[in-house]
Amino acid sequence: MKYEGVVYRPPSEARSLIIQVTIGCSHNKCTFCAMYKEKKFKIKDINLIKEELREARNLYRSVRRIFLADGDAFILKTSELIEILLEIKDLFPECERVSSYATPRDIINKSNEDIRMIREHGLEMLYMGIESGSDEILKIINKGVTAQEIINAGKKAIECGMKLSATLISGIGGVDKWRDHAVESARVISEINPHYVGLLTLMVEEGTELHMRISRGEMVLLQPQQVIAETYEFINNLEVSECIFRSNHASNYVPLGGTLNRDKEKILQVLKQYMNGEGYFKDEQYRSL
Repeated sequence: MKYEGVVYRPPSEARSLIIQVTIGCSHNKCTFCAMYKEKKFKIKDINLIKEELREARNLYRSVRRIFLADGDAFILKTSELIEILLEIKDLFPECERVSSYATPRDIINKSNEDIRMIREHGLEMLYMGIESGSDEILKIINKGVTAQEIINAGKKAIECGMKLSATLISGIGGVDKWRDHAVESARVISEINPHYVGLLTLMVEEGTELHMRISRGEMVLLQPQQVIAETYEFINNLEVSECIFRSNHASNYVPLGGTLNRDKEKILQVLKQYMNGEGYFKDEQYRSL
């Protein structure tokens, strides 16, 4: 199998078979992201995708999960996605889950009927990058959608039967906007009530617009203890049910996890300990994307 460029996937898809159905990201304008800058977005030929699925079938004895890459595979036409899913069902009857990234815009642009059809044919889970619930921060990072559009997209996906994993980035608002980021992100997540929510911690990559903003002094990064305070504010303002929470990515200073709101007080207690200086933060040299 041939992959074009660096391939990214969610941490929970570490053991999944990764199939590129798009190259790069259709938006590719977020100021913090350097993941797909070397790629020109395109949708791969469906015959090539089928050929790679057949090749994978010959390579692997058992495939439990398949992740459709790159940045927003959900942008494909419904008919094309269903054709791919039918091929997966035929070739990999043992496959338990198919998932993909989906931008809020991808979800908004599909009808409820189309999303339900895609779900019925086997695409079970969507990973949606929210980054922040603050309209001001979303505009600064050039996300291309508003907080309300993110809410609409998330609720729509769930209503149509999809499992939804939402991702936020701690520290994305810098020192000046950390509270706004925490409170508004909690509001958005509470309204969506996704099945999963994950926190990454901002890592600044050279060459990005965000890196240049910081170099010019337009944004000051949070220190580890400030990131913990922001996380505390976020968790404290959350009102969700049976939402699996994870903050154990390689970028995070402190590993956290639980089911919200059930484990809310336990997580807040851990955060309080770190805010009071009890505990060690991951050294910068060990943080990565």
